[in-house]
Amino acid sequence: MKKRIVDLVVLSDVHLGTYGCHAKELLSYLSTIKPKTLILNGDIIDIWQFRKSYFPKSHLKVIKKLIDFASKGTKVYYITGNHDEMLRKFSDTSMGNISLVDKVVLELNGKKAWFFHGDVFDSSVNHAKWIAKLGGIGYDYLILLNRFINWILVKMGKEPYSLSKKIKSSVKKAVKFISDFENTAAELAIENGYDYVICGHIHEPKIENIENKKGSVTYLNSGDWIENLTALEYNKRRWKLYQHVHEDAEKEIEEEEYFELETELGDQLIASLVFDKEKQTL
Repeated sequence: MKKRIVDLVVLSDVHLGTYGCHAKELLSYLSTIKPKTLILNGDIIDIWQFRKSYFPKSHLKVIKKLIDFASKGTKVYYITGNHDEMLRKFSDTSMGNISLVDKVVLELNGKKAWFFHGDVFDSSVNHAKWIAKLGGIGYDYLILLNRFINWILVKMGKEPYSLSKKIKSSVKKAVKFISDFENTAAELAIENGYDYVICGHIHEPKIENIENKKGSVTYLNSGDWIENLTALEYNKRRWKLYQHVHEDAEKEIEEEEYFELETELGDQLIASLVFDKEKQTL
């Protein structure tokens, strides 16, 4: 399979280790690209909801694929998010082509791009963490229920339906939060002289030019791999929002160089990535 060479790819909110994660679809996408730089913009591994009883091989294969990119020359920045916030104690460390950071500023063809996850704008995360964690668990089970409903709808020849999107669009506070999030990120970027501000966190993929009295900035959000299955691509001086087609999920994913992970090896890999969650002190 011939792979597309892309200057920069941004992924966020994959939530590996949760029922809602579309790891197979993500593997399908990753197998088609060869990025020069890869930004993992937070919540890639969901340490909040990590459970040893649920971490499928497809989720491990995503981790291996990301490591493969780095071993073959891709510069990988892992930006910490709220669901993998315990990694922040190791921020500003590098191993080969992989850097663990809280934010990144890059120059893209003479323009400044500011990358960060965005949970700093979320008061529920910063001031009532237990509520945010409880909401995350509920969201995961909502997605699981939604998958079952969509399976029935497809069997009946009807279009899939997103429960969480319907809830978000019908609740004014959720809509206002998303709007406030985007405007706050844009205002800060304009004040600091950035041309692009790239976030994750709110699971709302978007590319939009935002203006105020002080100037303008291009706001971008890479979306997620729970509902939207989206990524941002920057290539030949242009941004593009990639959206994976759900029908591709039924196709067999080419195994390429992937090996079958034995249970013991899988446990060791997970343990090394989450740094023994049982000992964390948040």
